[in-house]
Amino acid sequence: MTVKLTKKDFATDQEVRWCPGCGDYAILSAVQQVFPDLGIPKEKFVVISGIGCSSRFPYYMNTYGFHTIHGRAPAVATGVKVANPDLSVWIATGDGDSLSIGGNHIMHLMRRNVDVNVMLFDNRIYGLTKGQYSPTSETGKRTKSSPFGSIDPPYNPITLALGAGSNFVARSVDVFAPHLKGVLKRAHEHKGTSFVQIFQNCNIFNDHAFDEFREKGMRDDNLLILEHGQPLVFGKDRDKGVRLNHGVTPEVVTLGNGVREEDLLFHDEAAPLPYAVMLSQMTPPDFPMPVGVLRKVDAPTFERGVHEQMEQVAAAKGPGNVDALIRGGDTWEVS
Repeated sequence: MTVKLTKKDFATDQEVRWCPGCGDYAILSAVQQVFPDLGIPKEKFVVISGIGCSSRFPYYMNTYGFHTIHGRAPAVATGVKVANPDLSVWIATGDGDSLSIGGNHIMHLMRRNVDVNVMLFDNRIYGLTKGQYSPTSETGKRTKSSPFGSIDPPYNPITLALGAGSNFVARSVDVFAPHLKGVLKRAHEHKGTSFVQIFQNCNIFNDHAFDEFREKGMRDDNLLILEHGQPLVFGKDRDKGVRLNHGVTPEVVTLGNGVREEDLLFHDEAAPLPYAVMLSQMTPPDFPMPVGVLRKVDAPTFERGVHEQMEQVAAAKGPGNVDALIRGGDTWEVS
């Protein structure tokens, strides 16, 4: 008999210790609503994190999980998925945890195409350590560690994911509950690494960082909701769009006066890689911020390859013998 799960089944008895008003609450709620709808027994979920505000996530999810060390969640998640490919593995990480000390690990997770789901909580700041600039902070950002303004150019997590070979790359916003839940469901359905950047407001150390495409009064003209097969149309009156100028450079145009929807770009999640890279580079004020699934293509997964290789070797050489392996070859006695 299948037990119908609810959001409450994925909530723990732990006090949620994020600052009041933090965007993490909205993401937690969305995930706890999505998990019951995935048709997976609760004991098959694993939530893994590194270090940071977002990395408290496993404490608040009534699933199996690991709170690991700084930047190393991808390594642990890879081990979990290879050991038991039947598990649904989710990584909760932040822009500091995954793109600074964990940059090498997140890059190779995506290159290998391990079938795990990455939720990158991007607030463009170090929140847990009280407000230093992060790898995604904008140039000129004044923080406790950059009092005269950061001189670093920021990382673009989506461009990084695409460059690292991720086959499912998406973006959403913490408080866009229906949109976020839809993206997370699609991430789960994808076989391979799914990378989801979630803009998450830190109302203590970086409040209003995403107002232009997060708040009701401004977002219609600064947000592009991607839908496969649909034209790139946006605006409060749905009267703006994105087309290619001379077939090369994207530009924002106003519909009418000879400009038709047919002249615009139509979103294709499986288009050649340069298209998704182009979308990842579109940011306000020159362009609307694209949200949704930017790229989705299929490719063999890492854990499947590992298990197929083990089966082939076992078929050719027979089952392994750990005792013989330990005692075989050169040995030394240390006195």
